Amino acid sequence: MYKRILVATDGSKLSQMAVDHTLNLADLTGAEVVALKVIPRYPQTYFEGGVALAAAEIARIEKQWHDEAMTAVTAVKSAGQLLEVKVKPVTVKADLVAEAIIATAKRSKCDLIVMASHGRRGIKRLLMGSETQQVLTHSHVPVLVLR
Repeated sequence: MYKRILVATDGSKLSQMAVDHTLNLADLTGAEVVALKVIPRYPQTYFEGGVALAAAEIARIEKQWHDEAMTAVTAVKSAGQLLEVKVKPVTVKADLVAEAIIATAKRSKCDLIVMASHGRRGIKRLLMGSETQQVLTHSHVPVLVLR
């Protein structure tokens, strides 16, 4: 049925639900898993009066984000080993999370994307955005959303 499943994770309890579901589905279907964490780029301001951080401080913050991302995707790999599911941990640095998820799924030849969603509605959704909604709207790969 599925050969390669991408699961987007950030290490949170909500995304852990998607990870667990993905690993169980992969175990049932014999699929491989691509565990993805998208790392944001450090925002740099060019506006007058903005406080600019030193390049070394930005590098330290970005390294910390990368290390945290590696911890999240490595945890998926460890959980996969318990079920004997092959997991490839991947981190991607990007400003647009949804585009990075879709591009990684395409590049990795995934035939399913699994994500968790808070299920926000109304003004909260408008203000906070929805990466899941963007993936659902723009992906040519089927998307399984868990709430």
